[in-house]
Amino acid sequence: MANKMHVKTDDLVIVISGNSKGVKGKVLEVSPKEGKVIVEGANKIKKHVKPRQQGQQGGIVETEGAIYASKVQLFCEKCGKQTRAAHKIDGDKKIRVCAKCGAAL
Repeated sequence: MANKMHVKTDDLVIVISGNSKGVKGKVLEVSPKEGKVIVEGANKIKKHVKPRQQGQQGGIVETEGAIYASKVQLFCEKCGKQTRAAHKIDGDKKIRVCAKCGAAL
C-alpha cells in the first residue's frame, strides 16, 4: 500500500531544509512509495546521458533530483508564507485550504 503524501503534483511548495533551502517551485512528480518529490528548480543534479538514437546528442544534462517530502512545505501565494494544509467541506467536496489565512490551495 502506498503512503499518503501531504503534497500533490502541481502544488506550489517551498524547500525548508537542505542545500536548496528557500527555493519555491512547482511539484513535478510525486513518489509516495519512496516518500519523495521532484520540485522544479530544487536539488539540481548533473546526469550523464548516452545518445539513444542515431544523430541524437549525448552529454551532461542538468536536471532536478528527488528530495524527501518532509523537506518541503506548501506555500500560500495569498499570505506569502509556508503553511500546512487544512481541510474544509465546500458543499459535498473536501478542499485543501491554507491553515493561516483560509485561501484555497
